Amino acid sequence: MLFTDYTLGGLTLKNRIVMPPMTRSRAASGEAATSLMAEYYRQRAGAGLIISEGTQISRQGQGYAWTPGIYTAAQIAGWKQVTKAVHEAGGLIFAQLWHVGRVSHTSLQENGAAPVAPSAILATGVKVFADPEGKGAENGAGEMIQHSMPRELTKPEIKAIINDYAQAARNAIAAGFDGVELHGANGYLIEQFIDSQTNHRTDEYGGSLENRLRFLKEVVTAVADAIGKERVGVRQAPLTTLMGAMDDHPEETYIAAAKVLNEIGIAYIHIAEADWDNAPVMPIPFKEAYRKAFSGTLIYAGKYTLDRAEEALRKGWADLIAFGRPFIANPDLPYRLQHGLPLNEPDRSKFFGGSVAGYTDYPSIKKTADAII
Repeated sequence: MLFTDYTLGGLTLKNRIVMPPMTRSRAASGEAATSLMAEYYRQRAGAGLIISEGTQISRQGQGYAWTPGIYTAAQIAGWKQVTKAVHEAGGLIFAQLWHVGRVSHTSLQENGAAPVAPSAILATGVKVFADPEGKGAENGAGEMIQHSMPRELTKPEIKAIINDYAQAARNAIAAGFDGVELHGANGYLIEQFIDSQTNHRTDEYGGSLENRLRFLKEVVTAVADAIGKERVGVRQAPLTTLMGAMDDHPEETYIAAAKVLNEIGIAYIHIAEADWDNAPVMPIPFKEAYRKAFSGTLIYAGKYTLDRAEEALRKGWADLIAFGRPFIANPDLPYRLQHGLPLNEPDRSKFFGGSVAGYTDYPSIKKTADAII
């Protein structure tokens, strides 16, 4: 089933393989996508759908060095290179819209401001990738540093951020993307509002489950109104504890969130399962509950193999399967999976920052065969 086509929001995907968002920190000065990034995504256009690395919706939304934005004319122009390259190679690509909330550092914020969050809570031990000396992505000189203490957002600021999301979605369509995914996972801003341990507000954006889901609902509604609900997906990570974000009752909370998204009628939910060693396994009844709560497309990501992917599709938990790290080192991953070919191993030291090495220089099977011939 993995290699059959699939219809998503009016788009025909050539297979059910998704390249999920993966931060690579190779944007140019001004946080703009580059021709090198265009080549990276073009090489991986064999996926049924590519979802771009997180692209911040504003300067305030940035949490890592050298990540691309989508809020200036130069950034839109940079992304046009990427979408054009992917489309010319026969692929489809959504932009992941990102606001990190509290997971940032003053060196990344305008005028050294504090990061923002639903509540002024510091997640101890959480680090961000920063370039405090301004050496640039090509030198790979960033370092992991403790994120800064956040301040609590005011209600007018919340409304302004919702508008930023809607404008970023319009910018993404102007840049040639086929749709957008809202990053509502991994401990960033949307999830900070949802999770009970990161949201201690006492107004209409905190407290009850309905209130904690309000920001999600308002952001998604604004984006759907801006570009069409069939072009919108949301990423969730109900069981991950990344960036210190946790909920006391994750199944209740995230199934309720799925119902909210179902009512809006978006194209898909992209579920990131916990994928580290000894991580909690997402129970089958939880997956079945997602299927009952949401009538759109369900994408799952998290250490999937070919066999696990086929099982998920066959049993109906998932419609599409995302393969993360394997796509870093295998630009032709769908071809390799379909033909049972061995996979390259990624160089972890080249994940963030740098240039071609560990980014666009991984060989494909076809190129290797052509070289032998």
